[in-house]
Amino acid sequence: MFPSHAPPLVTAPAETSVLALLLTEGPLSRVELARRIGLSSTAVTKAARPLIDDGYLHELPPERTAPGAGRPVNPLAVTADREFFAGVKVSADALYGAVCDLRAGLRATADRPLGEDRGPAAVSALIRELVDELLDARPEFRDRTRRLGIAVSGDVDRAAGRVRYSVLPGWRDVPLAETTARATGLAVVVENDVKALTAAEHWFGEGIGTEYFALVTIGAGIGSGLVVNGRLITGAYGVAGEMGHLCIDPAGPRCHCGQAGCVEAIASSGAILAAVRAGTGREDLDFDGAVRLAREGDPVARVVFARAGRAIGTGIGILVNLLGPERVVVTGEGLETYDLFGEHIKDSYAEHCFKAAARCPLTLRPLPWEEWARGAAVLGVQALFP
Repeated sequence: MFPSHAPPLVTAPAETSVLALLLTEGPLSRVELARRIGLSSTAVTKAARPLIDDGYLHELPPERTAPGAGRPVNPLAVTADREFFAGVKVSADALYGAVCDLRAGLRATADRPLGEDRGPAAVSALIRELVDELLDARPEFRDRTRRLGIAVSGDVDRAAGRVRYSVLPGWRDVPLAETTARATGLAVVVENDVKALTAAEHWFGEGIGTEYFALVTIGAGIGSGLVVNGRLITGAYGVAGEMGHLCIDPAGPRCHCGQAGCVEAIASSGAILAAVRAGTGREDLDFDGAVRLAREGDPVARVVFARAGRAIGTGIGILVNLLGPERVVVTGEGLETYDLFGEHIKDSYAEHCFKAAARCPLTLRPLPWEEWARGAAVLGVQALFP
């Protein structure tokens, strides 16, 4: 985080375990916390005490665990408004911002279009304006917000705070965390947008309680995020989980990454539109027009969407075979056209999964842009941990 580094809130293993479990699955009694974490109740009490003293945790009114049970217990809960976190999602043509509390509850949202200048300096200035607007939404936000998460598509070096490559803004090697931290005075973490959304879904959404989890996004790009042993996987070079750049057809169309036949080169909205234009000879079509043709039964458009669905299903099948997740969430703006390729996704997925791997369910979860901004804010929540 650059340059106004904010240290982790917790560092000791016991404190880390207690806070993480209460954030994602609380409130819980000390006895239940001890059972789940594998510590004694005394150790849990000792770990929770500084977090209670600092206002991050509080005790709920006593309750009995069962009829006829002994003395009532006081469950521990997270004090959601103890600290707030700002998040910004950088899309192809707009910024989407959010302020979240400690439990990732949305407290405020705002957005603004990008101007003609999509360069890093111009976008950083807009991020600063958007964050100022968000933090001024309520009196308590500015005093209790120390961290900002920024989510952007492409190859992101989270540790260095740099966007190495992003096709949507057209950036290469941009020190986004450093410039934004200087502009806002906040500790900034930058991450790939799909990984940020995956982190939010794992901690506060469909992935709660899973050790192996995956999220796939379909739309302008095809992306995926992976959780293994309860941790978001970035890999040695920060690009683990790029399902969109699995080559499934070496003779297929050229991808912007330089390869041929990537899932994204076949199934992104841009790739679908290009194929429908080429097949129909109608260069005037926009994506909505291609969708209308397919829904009206145009054979060329329907074949293009079917091919896209098979590409996505194949990619998810490969991902599931390699990772073995307990569930996969499918989201993104592409869900609006799921009726055109959904069955093809399911059929190809079933064909390419190995044996019992096919039992992994695919959950469709529409997530508006504000949820992507929430995912960016969750990066700040996770920065409380070592």
